[in-house]
Amino acid sequence: MAKIRPDELDARLNGDSGPFVLDIRPKDNYRRTAIDGSFNAPVYDDVRSGDDESLRAYFDEIPRDRDVVVVCKMGIVAKRATKLLQSEGYDATTLAGGMSGWTGYRNGTLGYKLRSLLWRLF
Repeated sequence: MAKIRPDELDARLNGDSGPFVLDIRPKDNYRRTAIDGSFNAPVYDDVRSGDDESLRAYFDEIPRDRDVVVVCKMGIVAKRATKLLQSEGYDATTLAGGMSGWTGYRNGTLGYKLRSLLWRLF
């Protein structure tokens, strides 16, 4: 399963051809904190319970000509969504650590730095 680290995503978002960031968390979570320019498809609970149809309903809004980075709380449910998108022909990856990882990266927390070190080693 393809993953992208928060620092890698940040660099790509600042580049010329940034990916489409698909945030699948519930609307309330998305409203509290989100990656600038991301798109919210609040299907987290459905995908977590195995309901792929809720994500399929958003396929018309997810571009097929751009890389897609899927974001959830910690990255676990996003992996399921990423697999579904890949099976449908999307070039999709999961944000390692989800919004927790992104927030840790942006805040420079020790927890993020340790997690980042582990991601690079494995």
